[in-house]
Amino acid sequence: MRALSVANRYAPWSTGGYEVVSSAAVGALRVAGHEIRVLTTVSDPSDRVSGPVDLDGVHRELRWYWRDGEFPRPGLRETVRLERANAAALRHHLEEFEPDVVIWWGMGGMSLSLIEQVRRAGVPSVGLVGDEWMLYGPGVDAWTRLWRGRLRLGATLGERVLGIPTNLDLDNGARWLFNSQFLLSSARAAGWRLREADIAPPGVDPRLFAPRPSQPWGWRLLYCGRADPRKGVASVIEALPRLPAEAVLTIHGDGDHGFLAELASLASRLGVAERVRFGHSEHDRVPEVYSAADAVVFPVTWQEPWGLAPLEAMAIGRPLVASRAGGGPTEFLQEGDNCLQFEPGDAGGLANALLRLATDEPLRARLVSEGHATASRFTEQRFHERLERELRRLAGDRD
Repeated sequence: MRALSVANRYAPWSTGGYEVVSSAAVGALRVAGHEIRVLTTVSDPSDRVSGPVDLDGVHRELRWYWRDGEFPRPGLRETVRLERANAAALRHHLEEFEPDVVIWWGMGGMSLSLIEQVRRAGVPSVGLVGDEWMLYGPGVDAWTRLWRGRLRLGATLGERVLGIPTNLDLDNGARWLFNSQFLLSSARAAGWRLREADIAPPGVDPRLFAPRPSQPWGWRLLYCGRADPRKGVASVIEALPRLPAEAVLTIHGDGDHGFLAELASLASRLGVAERVRFGHSEHDRVPEVYSAADAVVFPVTWQEPWGLAPLEAMAIGRPLVASRAGGGPTEFLQEGDNCLQFEPGDAGGLANALLRLATDEPLRARLVSEGHATASRFTEQRFHERLERELRRLAGDRD
């Protein structure tokens, strides 16, 4: 089977959870004997290479409506140039590679006309939806947005003249697989019917994130993930003055350097700068970071689409303290069973949960045991097998 994988980012230029999931899936499909070609976006100034660069079968040719952390509003001429270039790039790969199926990954900020282009070409496709791009994507896609506005009556003529689809029909664009029921419900609440949609949650690799031996409590706290204001890391720093002096926090992950500087400044103002450490590593070194911690904190203040970090902590065997922010994580987090919880942004509530954890070894053991059982239900292998079944089915339908 030949599959063309289209994504708005691809590792190692950006290594957030979505990029790790998509690149691992491509690797697994290749190991299974399938021929996979990746068509992705050109590198952005905000991207930083992390890990070895593998250019085999990866084509960084697509331009997108994102630059250096923002969605600027391009003019009509720039929009037409971008859409024409992207349409030509996709058409080239469809004709040269002749894929049996197309895989859509993150499409936020992308030319959404590409989805319609593939549908009209008669190539079946599967879309893996890992964030709320179906909600914000149409608003930042300058091309299809143009024809939903004051020029909507000219959409047919515009398409005929420029040869680029002007309509946006995600309902019939692909077989959509969402990370969580939360994401699917959000998309439907926004107006998409998505009859051909289901849930396919990604998971962790149990070989990489294997259980590690327990260790005596030493107040080693860990936040692992992208540094972003919505992740709630500030509340963990604010909790430190309420904890014993030996409590230290490791913030492990890349992100906006300006925000990382703000976190360092916050720690300094609170007098805990020496108790906050920053680090970053390639994905295959992350299990060692979890293993060195006594507890992992997942303090998000927004509704995460899913949440791999909590599952990674559970798989390794470290107790988890998580916020009650809602979203996808509610589909596997259970207060008192596999985690302790606190209200988003509540540094006092977080500190109390950590103090409880520190003084109750049986509680820690129960959280670890239940956490491991939870993580075992969401494995990378299951996700890859589900994706391969969907691709085989659609590719077979074409024959």
